[in-house]
Order: sequence, then structure tokens, then C-alpha cells
Amino acid sequence: MGTPSRVSEAENGIIEPVMVRVPEGWFAMGCATGRDDEKPVHRVWVDAFELGAYQVTNAEYGCFLAATSGAAPPCWTDANFNHPQMPVVAVSWHEATGYSEWLSGATKKAYRLPTEAEWERAARGGSEAFLYPWGDSPPEMVPDYAKRWKLGPELVGLYAPNGYGLYNAGDNVHEWCADWYDDGYYERSPERNPRGPQSGRRRASRGGSWRHHIKVTRTAARSSIPPEFQYADYGFRIARSVHG
Repeated sequence: MGTPSRVSEAENGIIEPVMVRVPEGWFAMGCATGRDDEKPVHRVWVDAFELGAYQVTNAEYGCFLAATSGAAPPCWTDANFNHPQMPVVAVSWHEATGYSEWLSGATKKAYRLPTEAEWERAARGGSEAFLYPWGDSPPEMVPDYAKRWKLGPELVGLYAPNGYGLYNAGDNVHEWCADWYDDGYYERSPERNPRGPQSGRRRASRGGSWRHHIKVTRTAARSSIPPEFQYADYGFRIARSVHG
């Protein structure tokens, strides 16, 4: 198990997330055997970037609430969801974006939500051909699958990371992405650093959730909900552009 966060400026109540670098490169985005919105499989170039090794935790999000006097999300005091090292849940897309903007201002670093393309590249961990972050074996084969996620998410980082060092890649909570969602976007997606359509009604999300019958989602699987929704199986992790 890793260390989910570190206090970078303790006197200011900021917990700066642990970030991992995802190298630039081409990858095959989508899944030929998946749902229609995962097709066609297409080559995408993603610039190098950093992504949070862990989903944003209650401890991290609590610093944001304290600093901004923000409203706590639903489930904030629910024992099934409120451990400091559980991922924060029931935050809307707007709140996740607000956290990223606050953290950027507090640390003078440009944090943001990842794009769908960045998320999928990172979740694949450098291995393109597999259905899941660990390979093609079914979710039921992951360690302790039958014992996990009974009443809510688990603490972040309890099990091994993927090839890029991401924990809970594809499980625990759905993760907001920056993009608007469009089920036909792959038909016209640009080759380099796609950022989704210009507008829409639903924001894209990725990864599996504790709430569903199948707890771990394929790396190419897409989901979406309206950006104002606050669902107890939705959280996020943050990205940061790098230069050079």
C-alpha cells in the first residue's frame, strides 16, 4: 500500500496529491468488442501528463471545504463513506472542477480533471491490448473480489497499482473526466489530445464502482451523467499538464 497524500503546506491546510507521470505516446483507444460508444477503435496521441496516483480522498477534499467554507457533499458524515482515506463521493462535476481550481491556486500548479483519452491511456498502464488494467482475466479474479465493496468504497491504495503506478484504476468509484460526453464522438475524434465535443448535457466519466454488480470496469468502457448530479458512487482524480 502506498501513501495516498502528503501535507505540502501544513500551515495552510493543503494536502497535495501524489502524482504519477504518464508518458507521451500513441495508443489504441476504444474496444472492438465493447459497446457502440467505444467504437471505432482509433489511434490517439496523448502528450505527457501527470495523474493522481489515488482518487481524491475525504482528507484532501476536507481541506478544500475548510478553506472555502464550501458545502459538504451528501454522504459526508455517513460511516460507510467518511473515512479520511476513502475517496470523496457524491461530488458533482462542478464541485470536482472547483476543487481542482482551488488546489491550483493554493499550490501555483495547474491541476484539472483528465480528459477521457488521458484517463484511458493512464488506466491501460502501458499495455494496449488488454480489457482490464491487469489483463484479460475477469474481474472476479482480482484479489479478494468477493469480500470488497460491500457497503461503499474501500480506502484508496489497498491493492497493487497498474503499470503506471495508478491505484484503483477501474474500480472503487466512477471518476469524472473533463469532457462532455457524446456516444458518437469516436467517429470524429481528433488524433492528437482529443478533448471531447464542445458542448453537451452529460459529462464523461470512467472506471468502475462499488455500487454495481460488476465492480471493476474495462479500461475502454465509458459512462456519463449530468454534471450537477451528486452520486454516492462518483468521485474523481486530478491531472496536471507537464512541459518538456
